[in-house]
Amino acid sequence: MSLTLAEARARAAAVSHVAYDLAFDLTRPERGDYGLRATVAFACREDETFLELVGAREVSLVLDGRPVEPDYDGARLRLRGLAGPGSAGEHEVVVTARLPYVTDGDGMHTFTDPADGARYVCAYVGMDVAQKVFPCFDQNDLKAPFTVRASTDQGVTVLGNGRASRDGEDGDVVHWSFTTTPPLPPAMFVVGAGPWHTRAWEHAGLPFAWHCRASLAAELDRDIDELQATTNACFDHYAGLFEEPMPFDSYEQAFVPGQNWGALETPGCVTYRDELLPRGRTTDRLRANRATTIAHEMAHMWFGDLVTMTWWEDTWLQESFADYMGYRVAEDAAGHAGRLVAFETTRKVNAYNADARRSTHPVAPLADDVPDVDAAATNFDMISYAKGNAALRQLVVWLGDETFLAGVNRYLSRHRFGNTVLADFVAALDAASDRDAVAWAQAWLRSTGFDTVHVRRDEDGVPVLRRAGTRPHRLWVAAYDDDLSPVGGELVDLADDEPVRLDALAGRVVLPNARSDTYAQVALDDRSASAFADGLPRLADPLARAVVWGSWFAGVRTGALGAEDYLGLVARHLPRETEPMIVTSVVNRTLTSVLATRVPADAAPAAVARLAEAFDEGLAAAGDDELRLAFVEGLAATTRDAGRLRRWLDADAADGVAWYAALRWSVVARLAAIGEADAAFVEAERRRDGTVDGELGAARALAARPGADAKAAAWAAATEPDVSNRRFQWVMRGLWDVEQAAVLAPYVDRYLAAAPGLAERGQAFAQAVGGAFPAVHLDAAQLAAVEQALAGVSSTILRRDWEDELDDRR
Repeated sequence: MSLTLAEARARAAAVSHVAYDLAFDLTRPERGDYGLRATVAFACREDETFLELVGAREVSLVLDGRPVEPDYDGARLRLRGLAGPGSAGEHEVVVTARLPYVTDGDGMHTFTDPADGARYVCAYVGMDVAQKVFPCFDQNDLKAPFTVRASTDQGVTVLGNGRASRDGEDGDVVHWSFTTTPPLPPAMFVVGAGPWHTRAWEHAGLPFAWHCRASLAAELDRDIDELQATTNACFDHYAGLFEEPMPFDSYEQAFVPGQNWGALETPGCVTYRDELLPRGRTTDRLRANRATTIAHEMAHMWFGDLVTMTWWEDTWLQESFADYMGYRVAEDAAGHAGRLVAFETTRKVNAYNADARRSTHPVAPLADDVPDVDAAATNFDMISYAKGNAALRQLVVWLGDETFLAGVNRYLSRHRFGNTVLADFVAALDAASDRDAVAWAQAWLRSTGFDTVHVRRDEDGVPVLRRAGTRPHRLWVAAYDDDLSPVGGELVDLADDEPVRLDALAGRVVLPNARSDTYAQVALDDRSASAFADGLPRLADPLARAVVWGSWFAGVRTGALGAEDYLGLVARHLPRETEPMIVTSVVNRTLTSVLATRVPADAAPAAVARLAEAFDEGLAAAGDDELRLAFVEGLAATTRDAGRLRRWLDADAADGVAWYAALRWSVVARLAAIGEADAAFVEAERRRDGTVDGELGAARALAARPGADAKAAAWAAATEPDVSNRRFQWVMRGLWDVEQAAVLAPYVDRYLAAAPGLAERGQAFAQAVGGAFPAVHLDAAQLAAVEQALAGVSSTILRRDWEDELDDRR
């Protein structure tokens, strides 16, 4: 049952002074459930209210010292006979129950490591999930301190929001406690137990640590110097930016199994997907992306944890800020140059795509436009993250960094440990600036879509800029000579519909937004467009090249650039690209988006072969291993040279370039897809690997085989009643292949028929089902079938994903 805005507002008006005391029995996780004793103290001005608690068994309830028969429907625990209207009675509820472990990462997740048989349990919560772990008032504006205890088996250590202490033993059971936290929203709770491998240190007077599964100890030890240096550098940088000190008593981080998010900003112990700690080589691109994620989650200690949005319309107040700060601080503090190149070619492109769909929404919608938590779940998207990030970057350009930070610090200090709405942030900016922050917020945060900056030439060859849209923009327009060497540029304000002449740039090739200052598409004049199409590699600045690639991605999306012409640009320019992140972005977007949505099924094999040739050419020309590996990743997904792929496997390296375990599995999957790896071959690889990565990689490879029997087996595996969301994702990733359209045609219909029921398994599974939409070209009849199937979809998440797919493909 999804909490509504009206319910949340009414409960926040009635309930206050909440505090949680939670005792978890995490012993013997093989039993399938855990024990819980939860004491919830609160004040209430009404005669009744409710706690959320999902899926609990053996529930008992004591209210103010009196045993009460629980009024419990499996989702909500009704509390009646409280203080009458107008009073503020103090109450204490004690709930004891047993709750199930989950395997989908939404709740108290349990995982048995196939590498060593070790068992882990960890609460992954977030929006609408805390109630699956303990009884709570599951809304952001009822923040509360948490006092937590846990009992575990011997040989286990614990993680949580506060500092952990070992309190004693009782036979085979160990008792732990954590320091009581400052006020937190329930969505930011974490507790975990397992034989963690830990590397700890002290910095700035606080305890710091990194944790991982025992089987990944060697990988953590390999990377610990870098992880520690990145953490310290980001922490010190934030200490210099923000006047509010770090609000929590420890800063631990853990690579955990089964996490659905890239990471979750739970204070005291941030959790990360353990794919961020790879076996084998750690590429520079992964290191930079990981540092960005570390900086992102650390920013949440202030944006989201210290100051928290009131309701979900203001998701941007934490996610846009963290996304912006993550890229900024990973470069400025952690030393990873070129972070804007990655942003410009990945997340920002995704934001434009999201903004062109029917599901687009303002960065900061009105509260009434997010009527319940189910609706809010769909707003954790590239509008709230990447578009908000780009808008904040434009705000900094428009205000100046010093003024922006002054407003931020006023906002954080005024609302520490409280809850806020858009108006609170705007008021802080207004107080720090002589500019009209209210008008800026209205133009940028309350509206949908993106503006376009058009370049035209007058009869004298002078570039003339005109804004199509309604937002003010301040952006750098770069200028180049005929060889694409830089010859200056201008900082331009486009604040109204009047054209802006750039007389000093007459006759020059120009590129608006070359520094990624704003969020706006660029429509180039013919002279500039032709110059970039003819000689993009001569453009020395990788960020400028990223902006051009972004314009080409947009052209494919709108149909202004045909798939054949786009593939020609890739074939001509990508082999000469020298920035690995651009190569990776172009490879991924071409393989996962352009091929599936823009290339007809009968043309797909030729398109894949053309790409393989380009990637091979790039590999031969690449001058360093990082760049070579980026081309190997593309080649591993496209080549039909089975002999070469097998040589890579035999050498456990690609043409002499060391790789990582996941790339080895991509090669196995490609061999399977082209009919060169049977089930016995895949099984031998799985046994060789011996880890959860191998289990999932093998599932993908088996599903990738082209035969009808293999596809039938894959479909059966994906639709098993107890399949985990992670295994489902990997099987479906292997199932779809643009070169196998004929054998896959029946599975488009099967997917459409089965998906609505599968999505009912829960939020995490619905996300997996939506993400498994057929990654093959769909003809008009198949698209019509998707439209018709939408009538049977009750999952808000799945409906949004399908509508987005339809919009992208049309």
